[in-house]
Amino acid sequence: MASSSCNCAKPQISHPLSSASSSTVHLGHSPTSISWNSRQPNRTHNISIIHSALHSPSVLHFPKQPYQNPLIPIEDDSVNVQVQPKTHRHPQWNLLQRAAAMALDMAESALVSLELQHPLPKTADPHVQISGNFAPVPEQPVKQALPVTGTIPSCINGVYLRNGANPLFEPVAGHHFFDGDGMVHAVTIDNGNASYACRFTETQRFLQEKELGRPVFPKAIGELHGHSGIARLLLFYARGLFGLVDHKQGTGVANAGLVYFNNRLLAMSEDDLPYHLRITPSGDLETVGRYNFDDQLKSTMIAHPKIDPFSKELFALSYDVIQKPYLKYFKFQPDGTKSPDVEIPLSMPTMMHDFAITENFVVIPNQQVLFKLQEMIFGGSPVIYDKNKKSSFGILSKNASDSKDIIWVESPDTFCFHLWNAWEEPESDEVVVIGSCMTPPDSIFNECDESLKSVLSEIRLNLKTGKSTRRPIISESEQVNLEAGMVDRNRLGRRTRYAYLAIAEPWPKVSGFAKIDLFTGEVKKYIYGDKKFGGEPFFLPRDDNCESAEDDGYIISFVHDENSWKSELQIVDAINLQLESSIKLPSRVPYGFHGTFIDAKSLINQA
Repeated sequence: MASSSCNCAKPQISHPLSSASSSTVHLGHSPTSISWNSRQPNRTHNISIIHSALHSPSVLHFPKQPYQNPLIPIEDDSVNVQVQPKTHRHPQWNLLQRAAAMALDMAESALVSLELQHPLPKTADPHVQISGNFAPVPEQPVKQALPVTGTIPSCINGVYLRNGANPLFEPVAGHHFFDGDGMVHAVTIDNGNASYACRFTETQRFLQEKELGRPVFPKAIGELHGHSGIARLLLFYARGLFGLVDHKQGTGVANAGLVYFNNRLLAMSEDDLPYHLRITPSGDLETVGRYNFDDQLKSTMIAHPKIDPFSKELFALSYDVIQKPYLKYFKFQPDGTKSPDVEIPLSMPTMMHDFAITENFVVIPNQQVLFKLQEMIFGGSPVIYDKNKKSSFGILSKNASDSKDIIWVESPDTFCFHLWNAWEEPESDEVVVIGSCMTPPDSIFNECDESLKSVLSEIRLNLKTGKSTRRPIISESEQVNLEAGMVDRNRLGRRTRYAYLAIAEPWPKVSGFAKIDLFTGEVKKYIYGDKKFGGEPFFLPRDDNCESAEDDGYIISFVHDENSWKSELQIVDAINLQLESSIKLPSRVPYGFHGTFIDAKSLINQA
């Protein structure tokens, strides 16, 4: 990205982000103006292009001064964005703590000066990772009576929620998009009326940094690489030793997944316990606190737990990057009672972002993206792709009390960041896994010259022979990157025909979504339109009766117009892929991660 100068005294809406870095990335915009490359999608019988006339562009401009201001303003009036002065409370430190804080701040300043002498990789450059509509927004209190185009289907009553990364403060060094503080966006629909709010999940990390008025917790992906990463860890634990920060209450950002279980909305990232959020009667959000299931959960929990739609149990994994056991499996009864941990034997700490369930089994990927902290000693990233490791899937009974009966099936070249579904086919002794196989496997975390490909695949694991097969579901002529989405969650773990997945092109943006017939490979595409991009499509069945057609429902997604710099929530008929309605939102919704929908009846019993 080319360099540009900026006036730091009064941030204006002249451009998304100025950059001092020489790194470049094609995100479709210029660093000095909102000038977009034209991209016309192919028009076919199964592609819809939606247009809307919106206006008033608004882009946040980052301040230059580190530690002085929050990255986002307190108010966003969509016309004039001003950075508010800090209002944090000064900690009550004693003389020794103040001296230690001053010394450690000086050490960090020296470290930052050294880091800035070298260009950051694109995967850690904040001018790349959080530019354009990846940039953060301020909290938004509830806005009622939102404008609606079309008619919201009468069966949709409840709250659609989506999680995402939204850093409170400007990064002082490296930053990956995954490193941002968690923010949940909520659209409440009540008999055709809609409201919107977005709030930070107030993690322990967020609260401490907000009080200090600066980022002090290490960023797991953007900062922890090489010798500077080791130095940052030492600085952080030194601050903990002097009582300047408290890392014993968790360091996670809760920015990835959302699940509604046992009458609680939980926000999750795999580096911490979940956080319990509450939806207020007005449609606002509040953080209840870090949630350990009544002191039953003693370890972190990944951001993609699975709820069995029939038993209503919650299944989860927990991984550790430092000490054995590197992986544990557990489940919760519908009332929240936790099972004992089952230690899964892994020889090295492995990236375990997602897994799958069937009617009787959990399907655990043991893949080639590993954590090797010792690589930092040699100046490298602790997240590596080990091409010499043989990837495999572990098949374990849901009710297992130990791992002695786990069946490992080797499955080469099947790194899936997400698994969409899995089911059993007893007649062939196979477990079928549906996932998007990504190459290069570590391209999200480490800079790579090879273009990312995410191929929707059917992986068959034979429990009798121990062998596997893999085939792309979509024909080569129709191949597109598909990387976020779902099947009907009321059929999770059972044989499903349809998957609804984001078209992650031009990467990392999402230009639309695809409805894929997993049996025939037929692809029907819904394209948001020129310079409109969205995120994860969420399928909401018309009702919970599995006897109705599998695609009888609606697809919900946030969509952002990069021409007008306005956002909306679109509701699309899943059968014919026609737009039913769109809800105009009062503020910009950045591109984010995963969501859920809680129907109005379930909210009545919210804890």
